[in-house]
Amino acid sequence: MTLTATRTVAKAADPSGRRRRTGRQWPLAALLGVVSLLTVSPFLVMLVLAMSPPRKPTVPQQWPDSLTLDNFAQTLAAAGFLDWTINSLIYAGVSVVIILLTASMAGYAFAKKRFPGRDALMWAFLATMMVPFQATLIPLFVLVADMDGLDTFWGMIVPTLANSQAVFLMRQFIKDLPDELFEAAKVDGASEWRIYLQIVVPLTKPILATLGVFVFLWHWNDFLWPLVVAQSDEMRTLTVGLTTLKGEEHPLAMVMASAAVSVVPCLIVFFLLQRYLVNSIAMTGLK
Repeated sequence: MTLTATRTVAKAADPSGRRRRTGRQWPLAALLGVVSLLTVSPFLVMLVLAMSPPRKPTVPQQWPDSLTLDNFAQTLAAAGFLDWTINSLIYAGVSVVIILLTASMAGYAFAKKRFPGRDALMWAFLATMMVPFQATLIPLFVLVADMDGLDTFWGMIVPTLANSQAVFLMRQFIKDLPDELFEAAKVDGASEWRIYLQIVVPLTKPILATLGVFVFLWHWNDFLWPLVVAQSDEMRTLTVGLTTLKGEEHPLAMVMASAAVSVVPCLIVFFLLQRYLVNSIAMTGLK
C-alpha cells in the first residue's frame, strides 16, 4: 500500500480527530465573528443614516421607516463635492507615486550600499518618527508660506514626502534580499539604474503595494495639513470639505452620504492591491 493510500485510510478511520479539531475552532470563529461585527457596525450605521429621509441632524433612535438614495444624489450634485474629490485624488495619488519612488531608492541605498555615516543617518531619519507632526506644523507652515506654497498642490504634497516609515520598511525588506543577486548583476556590467529597475522593483512589489495602500489612506484621510494649506474653497480636499457641510447645518443624512462616498476610493484601492498585500504579509515569515 502506498503512503498516500495509507494516509487516506487513516483519516477515514479517525473521524473523531476532525470533530475534535472542529470543536476547538468554533470558539475562535465565534470570537472573530463578534469582533468583525463590532468593527463593521459603525460603517453599517453610517449607511443607514445616509439612506434615511432628511431630518434634523440627530442620530435616529430606531430603524428608519423608509430608505432612500436621494441623499447620495444630492451629495454628488452638491457644489464643490466633485472638486474636493479630485483634489483628494491628486493629493493622495501624486504622494503615493513619489513616496514609493523615493522610499524604494532610499531603502535600497540604506540596505545594500556602504557609505560613511550610513547607520547614523538612518537612525537620525528614524528619530523624526518620534516628533509629533503638530510640533512642526507652525515652522512648516511658515516655510511653505515664505515659498508662496499656500493654496497650491505642491505646498500640500512636498512637505509630506519625507516618510521615514516608508523608508524603514523598504530598507528592512530589501535587506533580506540575497546579496548574490546584486553581485551577479554587477559582474554582468549592470548599472545602478538597471539593478534598481530590474531587480529591486520587481522583487519588492508586495511591499510597494502594501505601502501604496497605507500611504494612500494616510493622505486621503489627512485633515490637519490640507486644512492649514488649502485656504480657498477650490483647493479643499474631501476631508476638509465634509467639515464645511457639517458647519453649514446640512442634514445629517447628507453628511453621512458624503462620508460613505468618500470611503469608495479607499475600498477600490484596497481590493485592487489586496493580492499583493496578502503576499507581503505571507512573506514576512519566509526569510
